[in-house]
Amino acid sequence: MSTDNIEKLYQNYGILADAKDDISKHEKEYLEILAAVKGSDKEKRLASQFIAKFFNSFPNLADQAIEAQFDLCEDDDIAIRKQAIKDLPTLCKDHKEHTQRIADILAQLLQTDDTTESTIVTNSLLSILKIDAKGALTGLFSQIHQNSDTEVTNEVVRERCIKFLATKVKQLGREVINKEAEELIISECKKLLESQDVIAEEFDHIMDLLTWSKLGKSPLGRKELVQIVAALAFTPDDCHPEDPEYLERITQCSQHALPLFSAQVDSNQFINFFCDHVLRRWDEIPTPEGAADAKLDLLKLFAELTEHCGELENPQQKIDAVYDLLMKYLPEAPVEDDGKDGNKTEAKPDEAKSSPSLQFSHVECALFSLHSLCRKSPDALSADAAKLKPLRLRLQYTARLTQGYIKKLKEVTQKGEDADSEENKLKVAALKTTSNINTLIRDLFRTPPSFKSKVQLSFQSKKSEREKEVKEQSDSEDKKQSPGQKRHRPITFDNEHDKRSPEKRSRSGDRNIKMYTPPSGKYSSRLNNNGRFSGIHFPPNLTRFLKTLVSSSPDPQLGKPAMLSAVMMRKVDPQIPYRDGTEN
Repeated sequence: MSTDNIEKLYQNYGILADAKDDISKHEKEYLEILAAVKGSDKEKRLASQFIAKFFNSFPNLADQAIEAQFDLCEDDDIAIRKQAIKDLPTLCKDHKEHTQRIADILAQLLQTDDTTESTIVTNSLLSILKIDAKGALTGLFSQIHQNSDTEVTNEVVRERCIKFLATKVKQLGREVINKEAEELIISECKKLLESQDVIAEEFDHIMDLLTWSKLGKSPLGRKELVQIVAALAFTPDDCHPEDPEYLERITQCSQHALPLFSAQVDSNQFINFFCDHVLRRWDEIPTPEGAADAKLDLLKLFAELTEHCGELENPQQKIDAVYDLLMKYLPEAPVEDDGKDGNKTEAKPDEAKSSPSLQFSHVECALFSLHSLCRKSPDALSADAAKLKPLRLRLQYTARLTQGYIKKLKEVTQKGEDADSEENKLKVAALKTTSNINTLIRDLFRTPPSFKSKVQLSFQSKKSEREKEVKEQSDSEDKKQSPGQKRHRPITFDNEHDKRSPEKRSRSGDRNIKMYTPPSGKYSSRLNNNGRFSGIHFPPNLTRFLKTLVSSSPDPQLGKPAMLSAVMMRKVDPQIPYRDGTEN
């Protein structure tokens, strides 16, 4: 019986193929082909091909034909499913009105766990996107929203649809994703984010898609994206710094916002939230043993955010919050005690042996943040002597402690060891961190404090590719010149036969000003760290050689809490000698 049915299918195919202009008169044969989807496996495979072949000739039977093809897409035999899925794009090639419906079905089929079947579904979706981008996208988003709004949701379908959009749509390019389709992507992605029920991976995909869109290519668009991310990240009425999931949300949103900031798009909204709701509740943030340091991750993000700070409202309050945080990480300077005879004595031997705990990465981030914010309000620190004095005391002591580390790190990184080894990378990162700390300290010891030095955060070896792309697009738009604009000839110096630039002469008013010289002497800016690192937590072997520094130093005071000059109580000596065996 099955053989007869197969023979009948071939006969019907021959009749329809030979009918040409009179094919519409042979609905009976086409209906018999549609009925074959209930037959044997071979009948089903033939039916799938024949339905697609003659679909355009029977518009009155379009719905019936599509349903028959959908039945084949859900067949138990994977070979039949693959054939039917592969033939689906043919149904909307000349009839775009069916694209949304077919895209909706293909979106559901993404949940398959078979790799080859999943590839065929993906290719079919890409095919109908090229036929009708807007219709296909509407079908995909319809399935995403359906699995968000219904009580019985299919998280797998939703997740894979979003992933498909983020990874495959961008590959199609602007030729396929036209202006109308792009507007649809933007509006639908906004709806998904506004619903605030996206998980971390979905948020990553949606933000990647929005950044790729036209919103990521103009200052106004990037400002809009920043507002979207901020609305999702910051809920002041629901602030729970003790909750790891809450901290993860802030971290993830801030990471996506960072590449959007530029000279035209400031990070004030993020800085305000951090200062008002995160830094002021810093002690509530948990630091479980063995887990990632959430505080350091937040500090790194905050430091990067302050690079793009604009004009803040109430800058003094923000600076005070960062000041208080920095003081938590700066070691307290030892104080000389007065003996009974009125003479000052050193600390007790037992106390001197204990070395203060100095978290270099935390200090670098907090100090960099304070430096960046004070650049916008230079008088904020110098106006309050009661705050500047204890800050300088701790900074001076911190600078003393870092000198031995810097000296030893320079020695070990110049020995020609394997530059790609993890230990050497850690040493280079440590050197960069401590050098940054001293550079920033030097600015704060100027009178009045200066905030002109530019340093690159030690974990910020290079900008992410996404941030580079955003910045380059912004710069290209801002620096476009009209065709008739002339390029000015560069200014050169002509000292008779010597064409070199003349040496800079100090202004007469500056000749007698003594500048604070940090203890390490020269600062190297040539060393760089490749990739981020999670903070300087020295491994045992590195800890040992740092301890060796104390025992091998020619100065016995290096291993003890440094004795601070009483002159710091009035005015810091611009030329501070450091006990590392040399003088600056």
